[in-house]
Amino acid sequence: MASLAERMRPKSLTEYVGQTHIVGPKGALRPALEAGRLPSLLFWGPPGVGKTSLAQLLAQHVSLPFSTLSAVSAGVKDVRDEIARAESDRMFAPNGRMLFIDEIHRFNKGQQDALLGAVERGSITLVGATTENPSFEVNAALLSRCQLFVLQSLSIEDLKALGERAMANDSELKQYGIQHIEWDALTPLGGGDARRFLNLLESLALAAHHDGVHELTAEWIAENAPRAAVRYDRAGDMHYDIASAMIKSIRGSDPQAAVYWLARMISGGEKPEFIARRLIIAAAEDIGLAHPNAMVVANACAQAVERLGFPEARIPLAECAIYLACSPKSNSAYLAIDAALAEVQRSGDLPVPFHLRNAPTQTMKKLGFGAEYQYPHDFAGSFVSQNYLPDGLRDASWFTPGENATEAKIAEFLATRWGS
Repeated sequence: MASLAERMRPKSLTEYVGQTHIVGPKGALRPALEAGRLPSLLFWGPPGVGKTSLAQLLAQHVSLPFSTLSAVSAGVKDVRDEIARAESDRMFAPNGRMLFIDEIHRFNKGQQDALLGAVERGSITLVGATTENPSFEVNAALLSRCQLFVLQSLSIEDLKALGERAMANDSELKQYGIQHIEWDALTPLGGGDARRFLNLLESLALAAHHDGVHELTAEWIAENAPRAAVRYDRAGDMHYDIASAMIKSIRGSDPQAAVYWLARMISGGEKPEFIARRLIIAAAEDIGLAHPNAMVVANACAQAVERLGFPEARIPLAECAIYLACSPKSNSAYLAIDAALAEVQRSGDLPVPFHLRNAPTQTMKKLGFGAEYQYPHDFAGSFVSQNYLPDGLRDASWFTPGENATEAKIAEFLATRWGS
């Protein structure tokens, strides 16, 4: 027998749950659907969010014959056979055929190129589904011929709607006599994946029936539901997205969020050295001169991680992430170096003023290298006002102290020296 997820595939767009930004009343594809013509599409999103179902329903809605290939097993010959089939059917299907290619990122450049002509001629309406970033995995020529849509993980409300529909309509589930389900305890276990959620629901319903249980309480679900595997891809977009979320939480001074995203990375099997490097970057980029000790803490964390490894490394990582999130913030050094680099690109290799040049030989001294340089320690307060920049940049400024206690002192110090 087919799984519950397969049995509950929607039969029309009105039954389709989620992705309202694409096919909802104000969705991006609504005008095309009302006109009865679809462009070629790329669907990018995690597993179990309805990419295949949506492609089938779109073809049905605009009355396009539907074919499907899996890039895992199909080759160029299979692609060409489908194109030939579509072109031979043009008399009966003037708008062509929809060709759905699952895991299209697995096609190499040659296989993707084989699609270009047919997409251009309109022989096929291509719908490609991918869990990988198409910017990297789909060649530019094919990408430019398709509209890209990002499919989102299903919300708790979406999963609850699917679960309630399944309990009401699926004949197999009805036989188990489940009278009540605490959805708030069950839906988070789906992880936004309809397939995972529905199959979990079926598994728990069967277990409850076997045990003579008619109510799936939070306690019963916690005891009987298998521990959900954390979705995390150390080589894919989620790796960078979750790292980005942790850094942005630190930048936003939210220790609760910072430690949550850290936990997501640890649970997903991320390498502790990668996390430690990201924390060092955060200490330099986002805290900087507002609290220079943050760099010391981040470097000490990286050393501890090297020596400990998991599971113990989670403790210094958490300590560092929380410390950084709770530190005052400044990106003044980050902005200063980027501004200076931009100036170097703009003005090029300006000569070093003679008084700042090194003069290790008599010849260089005779040429004036180092002449008129004033040694600051020979002056009161170890300071003397002299030019340290190329002649064309004497009044340039790249560093502006941030608005925090530490940099206020820096600003005061600079004002006593340079008057600004």
